[in-house]
Amino acid sequence: MSETKHGKILIVDDNEDLLKAAKMHLKRHFAQVDIEKNPEAIPALMSNEDYDVILLDMNFTKDVSSGSEGYYWLERILQIDPSSVVVLITAYGDIQMAVKAIKAGATDFVLKPWENEKLLATLYSAMRLRESRDVIENLKIKNQEINQALNNRFIEIIGQSPAMQKIFQTIDRVAKTDANVLILGENGTGKELIARAIHKNSSRQGENFVGVDLGSITETLFESELFGHKKGSFTDAKEDRAGRFELSNNGTLFLDEIGNLSMPLQAKLLTVLQNRKVSRVGSNKETPINIRLICATNMPLYEMVKENRFRQDLLYRINTIEIEIPSLRDRFEDIPLLANHFLKHYASKYEKTVNKISEGAMTRMHKHPWPGNIRELQHAIERAVILSNSNVLQPEDFNFTPSAGKEDGQLSLEQYNLEEVEKLLIRKVLKKYNGNITQAATELGLTRSSLYRRLEKYGL
Repeated sequence: MSETKHGKILIVDDNEDLLKAAKMHLKRHFAQVDIEKNPEAIPALMSNEDYDVILLDMNFTKDVSSGSEGYYWLERILQIDPSSVVVLITAYGDIQMAVKAIKAGATDFVLKPWENEKLLATLYSAMRLRESRDVIENLKIKNQEINQALNNRFIEIIGQSPAMQKIFQTIDRVAKTDANVLILGENGTGKELIARAIHKNSSRQGENFVGVDLGSITETLFESELFGHKKGSFTDAKEDRAGRFELSNNGTLFLDEIGNLSMPLQAKLLTVLQNRKVSRVGSNKETPINIRLICATNMPLYEMVKENRFRQDLLYRINTIEIEIPSLRDRFEDIPLLANHFLKHYASKYEKTVNKISEGAMTRMHKHPWPGNIRELQHAIERAVILSNSNVLQPEDFNFTPSAGKEDGQLSLEQYNLEEVEKLLIRKVLKKYNGNITQAATELGLTRSSLYRRLEKYGL
């Protein structure tokens, strides 16, 4: 059984005999071969068909040997469809004309009379290029859709308080620049949402936004994750892989939990930021990078600099602009907006009829200190929506621990629910170590990943 033919070819040449001969030969190999003597018909043909390859004569009757007509129609074709793959043909070829054609946007260059097998090889190669361009374009479109979905996870940053209005004003001023931004704030305050808002309002919005949780990357995988690696460079390197710096090239790189980096890893990161080049693990080749850098942490970086736990030169490199996100207890006036926003979201998600929060429940929320900030509020609303049997959320739908907001951080066993006790213990240890995940996990006898799972579970 013969292989299924595919591919659409358009041949434009003023020589009718050549057109007929080319079509007779090529139609045995491609699904569709159209021929055209008059180049003026090219725009109409392209509007009706999406050709994989256009084989274009460089010299028509008006201008026998200079190739200027061919260059003109090459330019027109690429204006109509910049992804077009064009192979130029001429009987008067030379190296200079070939170089000029390639620089003008042609994919390849053939001389006539051609050898049939050579022409076929050239067209197959050109088709593979077109297929590759289509794949890349589709991936780019999908990536834009993914980024848009992520950017619009909750549509926008919610807040009308004076503290948040200042944040919005800062984003407006900073986004259009390429200045490095350091976002400070407690866990759960929405640092990544702020980073995405900066990217979304920047000139790089059409490119990748790549986020990296540095707190979850082990020291042994740091270079591989951020800088990439070559196949065989270490045991599990089964293929070449681009790092996060390369993936975010021309876009925005968001380094979350940067305060958790060890001093040796800080030095490696600083070198890349200074040189604006990365080398994959196992390779000496340097790849230039062009990124917008946004970092975030809940750690006291300035105190860490004094204690020689964070490099001062790295701090200067990443904090051209600082944005400090207020905790939820410093913007209580935003609680109704946030609560009702999450209520609508989760009522729709879980197909529940609950559509209102009672005054008593709202009062209770205002009295709660929200150590987990917006993330804790989000989880509280989600839980209440799931468990509620009414159209209105009541105070009893919110299971807040009375001792959760004690300033002394002492663990109170007023109730013996294991989850609540574990949550209180985690809060206490995190406070003891100023939010350092590694130290808190060690104190609790957990792995970092286990602690992260509990933080997500409890909305901390």
